[in-house]
Amino acid sequence: MAKLSQLARETDRAFHQKNTAHKVRASFSRRTFLLTGFGSAMGAGLAFGFARQARAGIVLPPLPAGAQLPAADTLFEPTIWCTIAPDGEVTVNIVRAEMGQHVGTALARIIADEMDADWNRVRIDYVNTEKRFAGQYVTGGSWSVWATWDLFRQAGAAARYLLVKEAARLLGTTPEACRVNDGIVVGPNGSLTFGQIVSHAADNATLLKKSLTPQEMAALPLKTPQQRTLIGRPVAALDIPPKVTGHAVYGCDVHFDDMVYARPKLPPTRYGARVRRVDDSQSCKVPGYERFIVLDDPTNEVQGWVVVIAKSWPAAKLATDLLKVEWTPTPAQEVSEADLLVRARKLHEDPRSGTNIYDDPGVGKAFDTAEETFSQTYTTAPVAHFTLEPVNATARLHEGIWEIHTGNQWQSLILPTLAKAAGVPQDQVRMITYYLGGGFGRRLNGDYAVPALLASKALGGRPVKLMLARNDDMAFDSIRSPSFQSISCALDYQNKGIRAMRYDVVAGWPTLAAAPAFMAEGMGGKKYDPFALSGADHWYDVGPFHLRAICNDLANQTFRPGWLRAVSAGWTPWALESYIDEAADQLDQDPVAFRLAMLDGKGRNAGSAPNAIGGAHRQAAVLQRLAELINWPDVQDTLPSDTGIGIATTFGQERNMPTWTAGAAQVHVNQTTGQITCQKIWLVVDAGTIVDPDGARAQIEGGALWGLSMALFEGTEIVHGTITARNLNNYTPLRMGDDPEIEIVFMDNTYKPMGLGEPGVTVVAPAIGNAIYNASGFRLRHLPMRPQDILTAQKQGA
Repeated sequence: MAKLSQLARETDRAFHQKNTAHKVRASFSRRTFLLTGFGSAMGAGLAFGFARQARAGIVLPPLPAGAQLPAADTLFEPTIWCTIAPDGEVTVNIVRAEMGQHVGTALARIIADEMDADWNRVRIDYVNTEKRFAGQYVTGGSWSVWATWDLFRQAGAAARYLLVKEAARLLGTTPEACRVNDGIVVGPNGSLTFGQIVSHAADNATLLKKSLTPQEMAALPLKTPQQRTLIGRPVAALDIPPKVTGHAVYGCDVHFDDMVYARPKLPPTRYGARVRRVDDSQSCKVPGYERFIVLDDPTNEVQGWVVVIAKSWPAAKLATDLLKVEWTPTPAQEVSEADLLVRARKLHEDPRSGTNIYDDPGVGKAFDTAEETFSQTYTTAPVAHFTLEPVNATARLHEGIWEIHTGNQWQSLILPTLAKAAGVPQDQVRMITYYLGGGFGRRLNGDYAVPALLASKALGGRPVKLMLARNDDMAFDSIRSPSFQSISCALDYQNKGIRAMRYDVVAGWPTLAAAPAFMAEGMGGKKYDPFALSGADHWYDVGPFHLRAICNDLANQTFRPGWLRAVSAGWTPWALESYIDEAADQLDQDPVAFRLAMLDGKGRNAGSAPNAIGGAHRQAAVLQRLAELINWPDVQDTLPSDTGIGIATTFGQERNMPTWTAGAAQVHVNQTTGQITCQKIWLVVDAGTIVDPDGARAQIEGGALWGLSMALFEGTEIVHGTITARNLNNYTPLRMGDDPEIEIVFMDNTYKPMGLGEPGVTVVAPAIGNAIYNASGFRLRHLPMRPQDILTAQKQGA
């Protein structure tokens, strides 16, 4: 499977490292094999030092042999974001979660470049929750580099300024007479390394207590693009060595000597279940079984949960399977996916429902006077995250503080909930950071940490490691909601264009479910979930535009909608870009030329600084570059009759931080079996400044494969209030044998860097759908697109 193989490559599981925080017993496992068999075979030509343990519980790259950690009081900390030690080591504090995207490498090089640090002396520390980093903990939305760019450039400039100032004092010269290169300050009569500067400062305390005010930092000069030495250039990723050696620590690796294991017995539905009766007569026969706990959850995160406690994970797993629990029936158990679609259509037909995002004057008149209107609807099935490492958390009461050991993407969101569950002030709860064996939005919700804390609380604070088996993880997942989209246009046949557009988007709202404080405000002050609409608020000039976001309330009552890689932009472009191709066909227009004519950069589509400079013109540029890359439209004439190329273009995820993206897919359709094969994907991306070229390419590739997986292979169905898929026997992500060739081009410019984790997802499904039409003549309007859909279309003559 491509998704699992991608995750295996990006986040190889960690070896059980012995240290004071977690004492792990050795066992023969995949990681043991990597460290012994593979390590022995490679020992003659490759050697790694032992990695040291960071404060956060995450392993930093190895120190040189024989090196010692500096005393904490000798570290120079110009800002909270980095420290410089007397040995010259620069440590960058990372608040973002590492889940295979090498975010630490990308962010560290921003500071290191501005400092002119020696990259070989740079380390990263994924920090635990602390007051000084409050509000910064979130990894999602492709925000990490975009949101950190200005902050880290200033932090790097501050460090450089103070180091140069101190070096000039020590060298008897002025800062203006000094230059910096690779961690060395050079003056007219000598030079000092960063480490030597800090060492001298430690002796006379002239530097260690210095800092700059925010105003002083903002006034510091920053490097021009031409002066940068690390940004945009190949460098070694800082987090790869511990993953390769197996020293990286994941949440599932945590162990304490007096720890017990827990596994939940899940109720039939997410909401409303109450425990009637528990029978553990069979569970008691399992060696190592201790007890069960009916969780009393004041947060309502885990309603109706029963947790089994055992001395080992195998015992907990088996005892949970044998535990018999009777729950009260819930209304959600009567809900099917068909019911959700019926509700979506009803909401769409009610003009009072939802929130208007755009409602330009003249929409009604354009439709009333149009020569013809053209309408289509598009639907998508639910999608699960299926992370390689199922969600888990270890909780304990330690020295009066509740510790939660887990991998998480948004600690700031779950901390207040954990404090409520524990019944203590928030400053008595601390989350310890670990690598994530896959996140993709699932670990933005920290709901899985709540039952671990509640179980530990029921045991008097004893360490409890709660793990979910794969089938538990799927049942408890915050799935991507099924969606319904309706698009209508008033067509102008004389001018071959669109006079006006109406667009309704109906889905479950993940932000309403998990973080209602982050809801956006639409027209009339009505709230809406921007992550259930992004992508529909496009940059095309379609005349007067009416856009409406509608919450499928039945979806939110039935399951917990979640953020999943690209969120709504993973399915809104599916509808929009399929529809644009259909409208072009109605008007007998070339689909590329049709799009380019509407990407005119007028009005609200002109863009603005600093995030969307150039607006729709930059989206037109990536589309034009794509057309050149694939030799459009002549390429269609070179393909067999059962093979086609389709195109699509988007702006990544959010309108306020657009990553302009254009994609094409070459698809073969077997007319006999209906089998759909994606042979090649092309992507052209304008993400502004590319900070980490290798990481950027990996992110776009991974996103494209994820988009392909959701377009053709991945999806499930809601029956009795929950998804039917529980494992790989009935959930079928992309396999390695179905990977297509991928060609990626990045536009070269120096604009502010935008997000890269999700844009690759957005264009793939519509490009494939449009390619299927060009190859077969059949238009599919539901995701995922299956062979059976082709055969059904053939029978119906669609």
